[in-house]
Amino acid sequence: MSAVWQRQEIIAHSACLARSFRHFTGRELLPGLSDPAGLARNLFDAPFALVSHGTETDPILNYGNAAALRLWEMPWEELTRTPSRLTAEAPVRDERARLLAAVAAQGFIDDYSGVRISKTGRRFRIARATVWNLVTEQGARCGQAAMFSEWEHL
Repeated sequence: MSAVWQRQEIIAHSACLARSFRHFTGRELLPGLSDPAGLARNLFDAPFALVSHGTETDPILNYGNAAALRLWEMPWEELTRTPSRLTAEAPVRDERARLLAAVAAQGFIDDYSGVRISKTGRRFRIARATVWNLVTEQGARCGQAAMFSEWEHL
């Protein structure tokens, strides 16, 4: 079985992550990479955590790089079946929902901080996260993503 990042749908999703990030922030997600397969591999192996979800009524995670899989203590197959709201503890889900609504309206937010929880109940605080909308090449909204390189276990 090939590595997750080698799947055609993940290569295409990685391109969407990078294109949308550039569209909303004006910055490059991984500067200097234009090769789609290379981008997918480098995003998956990046030192920062990167996750995304779709546009379902109760959005389901559809991507998590290796750092995110380690943080949330889940294999790919489980993470990508998980409602994204479950990445936060119940008491802070309203705060998370307000954040996502603000991102939907503004396109992106930089410098988000909050507490998240892994599958095993391990809590961790993320800091300086960027959260942005995902859009298709035609500009239709297709989800939201978040990346952060600062976290501490609580």
